[in-house]
Amino acid sequence: MKNSENRRSFVKKALALTGAFSATNLFDQLHAEEWRDMDAFCQGLSPVELAENEDYWSHIQRAYTASSSPVLNLNNGGVSPSPLVVQQAVERYNLLSNQAPSYYMWRILDQGREPLRDKLALLAGCEADEIAVNRNATEALNTVIFGLDLQRGDEVIGSYQDYPNMMQAWAQRAEREGIIYKRLSFDFPIEDEDQIVFKFREAITSKTKIIHVTHVVNWVGQIMPVKKICRMAHERGIEVIVDGAHSFGLLDFRIPDLEADYFGTSLHKYLSAPIGSGMLWIKREKISKVWPLLCNGNPRSSDIRKFESLGTRSFPIEQGIGEALNFHNSIGSKRKEERVRFLKNYWAEKALQIPGVKLHTSLKREFSCAIAGVSVEGMKTAQLGNVLLNDYRIHTTSIVYHNIDCVRVSPHVYTSLADLDRLVHALGKIAESVVVPGLSEKES
Repeated sequence: MKNSENRRSFVKKALALTGAFSATNLFDQLHAEEWRDMDAFCQGLSPVELAENEDYWSHIQRAYTASSSPVLNLNNGGVSPSPLVVQQAVERYNLLSNQAPSYYMWRILDQGREPLRDKLALLAGCEADEIAVNRNATEALNTVIFGLDLQRGDEVIGSYQDYPNMMQAWAQRAEREGIIYKRLSFDFPIEDEDQIVFKFREAITSKTKIIHVTHVVNWVGQIMPVKKICRMAHERGIEVIVDGAHSFGLLDFRIPDLEADYFGTSLHKYLSAPIGSGMLWIKREKISKVWPLLCNGNPRSSDIRKFESLGTRSFPIEQGIGEALNFHNSIGSKRKEERVRFLKNYWAEKALQIPGVKLHTSLKREFSCAIAGVSVEGMKTAQLGNVLLNDYRIHTTSIVYHNIDCVRVSPHVYTSLADLDRLVHALGKIAESVVVPGLSEKES
């Protein structure tokens, strides 16, 4: 009898938590009062001014368990950790699901997707019926890449600096169907938007149907002039697909303002949603022309939900996205963007003063935000990445691809200035230890 009562009590409490946008959401339970005090404290400060206020950001840092990790994670551009409240939400909904999976998942938690869609649309600045919830940017963008009707000989323009999964998808269509996949190459950093737009415009022919552009280039953090590219393309009757994996949840923008036709993103990067969550946006009038990547009973429907026919999925992760949105919105998009840009510039400007250290990313605000590439003269990139991890317990990612050769560093809001001082100290020690070929040991 007691076990039965405990079970009913658990289910009752769990049901009360069903929905990250309810009055009993976890974020409000854990953080609301403290964060209201924080907001009162920072009244009158602009996002740029607040970006340097360590008292404010120390509260944010404490909300992440990653802050206490012995390994310093500076690869948030790969996957960002979630704050504790998001982790707890996923755990609670997972416990609920496992009480009776087919009941609690399909009849209870599945009802949470529409409020989630509404909340994502508010952040994206678009209509809710233009948003599909899925698992990552690869799934979102592959849905569009494989879902558009293209004919043999039709051209698609992308670049060698796009994300590999997207390049591979276009290459697969080219190999299988005979479309023409043209890739441009850019030598980043570039601090001239018109130069980038011109390169795309120059590649267009009468057969060009699609331009694929990455909003924030994942390798080195270059922000691309997406709106200018879209306007140029649309003047020529060309559609634009935007890879927003590294921009959504970081940069302060509305998706429709980019003037693109299609946009896909991962939510487990700078939004700090649970690992394995993503989002697809398609301009309303174009939904019906895109075939779903996975089967649907009405594939030519104009209902965005046709892209969510995934079969059994992780409903706890979806509800965790809701708590990540609560967390993000309580900070504010502009505040987050300015803080992360400040963190990038903080370490990068110090690193530039170290002899032998080179940056591969612009530090001008319109051309970068979170990500920067770094290298040390005389040391191979893979070796630099290994030394940072093995000797200094700093996790980054090493990139040797096409014309890019650097270690990518990407902090997040939970990263402290002490963390970045640790990185700069490590780079200084590593640079001191390198003997540059052609110089004597004394000269180097």
